Amino acid sequence: MSLAELIAGIPENPRSRIAPTPSGLLHRGNAFNFLLTWTLVRQKQGTLHLRIDDLDSARRRKEYIEDIFESLHWLGIDWDSGPRNSTEQQNIFSQDLRLRRYHDLIQRLIDHGHCFACTCSRTETGPVYPGTCEAKNLPLDEPGTSIRLRVAQGEIVQIKDRVTTSFAIGPETGSFVIRRKDGLPSYQIASVSDDEDMQMNLIVRGMDLLPSTAMQTLIAEKAGLLNFKNASFIHHSLITKDGEKLSKSAGAESLRVLRQGGEEAAKSMRREFERWANAL
Repeated sequence: MSLAELIAGIPENPRSRIAPTPSGLLHRGNAFNFLLTWTLVRQKQGTLHLRIDDLDSARRRKEYIEDIFESLHWLGIDWDSGPRNSTEQQNIFSQDLRLRRYHDLIQRLIDHGHCFACTCSRTETGPVYPGTCEAKNLPLDEPGTSIRLRVAQGEIVQIKDRVTTSFAIGPETGSFVIRRKDGLPSYQIASVSDDEDMQMNLIVRGMDLLPSTAMQTLIAEKAGLLNFKNASFIHHSLITKDGEKLSKSAGAESLRVLRQGGEEAAKSMRREFERWANAL
């Protein structure tokens, strides 16, 4: 599918967001996702929000937040709402300031009977939770326990992508964490809560985040978040190196290094993006 065909397939006046995490320096894969989101929104006269997903305080760094702004300016990406600098991010837009909204969403899921407490670690359970604590009826407020959203073994969610996709979330993830052992809401809770409150109706992600979309869609269904449930998604192919997806933690070539090439390097990046986007 060409970029023009992709643009033609999304609604007019979309509301979307760029949502980097300040856990490392941005790389080419991040840049292509940002450029694709920006292009789709601007071609359809939509609204673009910058949301920095900074809930994980143990991994966020001010230098990584600064890197986000510097990279977006270098790429020529503008946005209509959200922080303009790291000070605004900290004082006005940080997810720390939205914790009450996240906990309210968790409480709604608890009140509807969709949750259970769990003492397991990821090391113990592996990537697919086997249901170890589901029948134990552990207290939800017990220190050192997480809260999981109950997922039936055969649970399937429908994801509204370029074509509607059925995702078997039960075998893929099992019941998943929505509140961590340290009391913090999970990424899945924060992301879906923000997208719902900001009324996002177009979400552009890499294919590696398809399980996250499925988990967030299930949260939306169980909590009655109608806006998110009806949003359109685009899950694009990943930028790889030697067959592996780029990763901040794996030391992928950073945009900070590429920015040293100035405007010519930025133009080269945009040409490379156009070739990639026309082969989606």
